[in-house]
Amino acid sequence: MVPAVAWGHRTRAADEGTTMLGVHSEVGDLAQVVLHEPGLELYRLTPDNVTGLLFDDVMWVERAQAEHRAFQRALRDRGVVVHLFRDLLETALDEPGARELVQSELVTAQHVGGGLERHLTDLVGAMPASDLAGVLIGGLLRSEAAQALPRASSLLLSVLDDDDFLLPPLPNHLYQRDNVAWIYDGVVVNPMAHPARQREGLNSRLVLNHHPLFTAQRVPFLRGNDAGHHAPATVEGGDVLVIGNRTVMVGLGERTAPQGVEALAHALFAADAVDRVVVVELPRTRAFMHLDTAMTMIDTATFSVYPHLPESLRSYSLVAEPGVPQGTSP
Repeated sequence: MVPAVAWGHRTRAADEGTTMLGVHSEVGDLAQVVLHEPGLELYRLTPDNVTGLLFDDVMWVERAQAEHRAFQRALRDRGVVVHLFRDLLETALDEPGARELVQSELVTAQHVGGGLERHLTDLVGAMPASDLAGVLIGGLLRSEAAQALPRASSLLLSVLDDDDFLLPPLPNHLYQRDNVAWIYDGVVVNPMAHPARQREGLNSRLVLNHHPLFTAQRVPFLRGNDAGHHAPATVEGGDVLVIGNRTVMVGLGERTAPQGVEALAHALFAADAVDRVVVVELPRTRAFMHLDTAMTMIDTATFSVYPHLPESLRSYSLVAEPGVPQGTSP
């Protein structure tokens, strides 16, 4: 019922006997994985907001949680170390600089108005990490904000109804593969196509920049470790397949734009991470939302292909121009 998709695992041994973070193949041995277990954010789905939050219908949350936990157990039974995203976020929020990142990028007058900025800045600084992680993923209702900030004078709070969101929930955090993509030894925080998903990148950057699991290895960011709005150069991780031999396949479709593919390719070439980016142009319909819904790599030279995929798809091969420095990735 509920897809549970990874955005990181360890597949390659380091010289000193430890393991290094990275994804070197879609079909390599999975040692560690990051998943997000469904929580408050799915309870926030209603018939009125479900479409805007990119779901087809409201969810049976208890069933979703039970199935997700069964999936976690299946992975652990096979020796995979499972990290839950919310747990990682809680730990990261207590590390130096993490809350300042939230305050500087999310709690601003532009986002919440001048009447709330100071009060919310103080609240972010004082809130227990568990509660703050819940807000960053599950959102914040106007009624909840007013209760936490009884002395705040805000035009925004005055205009909103109690059941309106001051901070919308992020139910699509369930699909961890999309907002972050591990590509060989580096990581990309993807600029998402829809506003309902764009704030996921901030939460992932909090984890990647501040959690000891990642800071200890200084994982190189290939793209996206900033607050910039990269639209229309969007890329989503479900369109990125690491197929091995220093090659990446990228789907070009509903949520991944040509500008985004070129920016990603430029970043990969600049880091000398790959030799080639194979681009497959998908039909721009919901049925082919991402490359991994149309093609799934099941062995080093074998794909399982959706039977209704058109027989002929345009494809492109991007390579770095010989002898031309790639410079700084956009």
